[in-house]
Amino acid sequence: MTNKTILLIGTYDTKDPEMRFIEDAVRAQGADVLTMDVSVLGDPETPTDISKHDVATAEGMTIDEVIALGDENKAFRVMSAGATKVVAQAYADGRFDGMLATGGTMGTDLALDCAQALPMGVPKYIVSTVSFSPLIPPHRLAPDIQMILWAGGLYGMNSICRSSLAQAAGAIVGATKAATAPDRSKPLIGMTSLGSSCLRYMKTLKPALEDRGFEVAVFHSTGMGGMAFEKLAAEGAFACVMDFCMQEFGNLLAGSVVSSGEDRVTNAGRVGTPQMVAPGALDLLDFAGWQEIPDQYADRPFHEHNRLIKSSVFNGDERRAWIRELANRLEAAKGHVQFFLPVQGVEAWDREGEEAHDPAALADMVNEARKVMPGRVPMTELDAHINDAAFCDAVLAQFDAWVDGGIVKRG
Repeated sequence: MTNKTILLIGTYDTKDPEMRFIEDAVRAQGADVLTMDVSVLGDPETPTDISKHDVATAEGMTIDEVIALGDENKAFRVMSAGATKVVAQAYADGRFDGMLATGGTMGTDLALDCAQALPMGVPKYIVSTVSFSPLIPPHRLAPDIQMILWAGGLYGMNSICRSSLAQAAGAIVGATKAATAPDRSKPLIGMTSLGSSCLRYMKTLKPALEDRGFEVAVFHSTGMGGMAFEKLAAEGAFACVMDFCMQEFGNLLAGSVVSSGEDRVTNAGRVGTPQMVAPGALDLLDFAGWQEIPDQYADRPFHEHNRLIKSSVFNGDERRAWIRELANRLEAAKGHVQFFLPVQGVEAWDREGEEAHDPAALADMVNEARKVMPGRVPMTELDAHINDAAFCDAVLAQFDAWVDGGIVKRG
């Protein structure tokens, strides 16, 4: 087995001792290093494999031109853009197996972009003075990123920060050694859902699709799950998507922090992947458990799922607006689309007697879909609830037709 190579990213002008400590820790565990300097003003004591000049050049500038910008934010934006291009190309060229970056707010900002440039499954680790901070919005995080707080690491070396750096070195080396490439022998179906009690179709669909020779990955639609789903969709990883949970989509349009980013419900269509879509849980608005419920939602039904997440309910006007925007995104798709409309309900808590039961608002959403989808997006209307067997039967019938027609490829 050949040694794994770790790309180390940092500002070597001010953090040279720390970066060299990480290099030694990585090498001590039997891995090689590829060093990359993203500083602007100073120079490392020892040249790095990828210099700051290389990084600036990737963005079409010289370091002197970057310095001449006269603003640290503007300068680091240039370095971030250049670093992202360098990282993507170096990985494509097979120069490294995993990435470890360090930084305060500046370095972390750059490192987040570099991590986003790498495919899912490539180990990526950031040692940061702002790890887990609310300063980092969810959409900046690569779905499979790992972070550790750079405790005591603001200025100079000490036993506290050595512990963080050594753990990071061990983590990234271990991850690259343990990582396995995805098995592409079976075509992959990407499916979204919410738990297994709120939306239950996955319990029927997953084994049925596996019996047909497909692999199924189910993504939990609570923000980060949707980000992973969209990342893979953008890479063309799916033979078909079954995007049946729209909770993140409604959250996005309402401004909730429980969002998976602006590109939700766009990437599969953009690359031409066949997609089946339903408005599962589009009636629910999520809040973080620590948030106070805003006054405008105070008189609506409310469900506290646990200490991390709680939900309110969208009204009819909001649901109609969400359906219109969903139609816009689906109509722009380059591949086949089928929209399923279960008119009796879209998640477990909207049934009669449950907390989110609001038949008038459900009717508003259904009627809006009947109005805006025809002529733009093929639609199957079902006199059923999304958790009924009839929903799964309709999905599988459409899927089989797509397979028979060559729309969904078996391999």
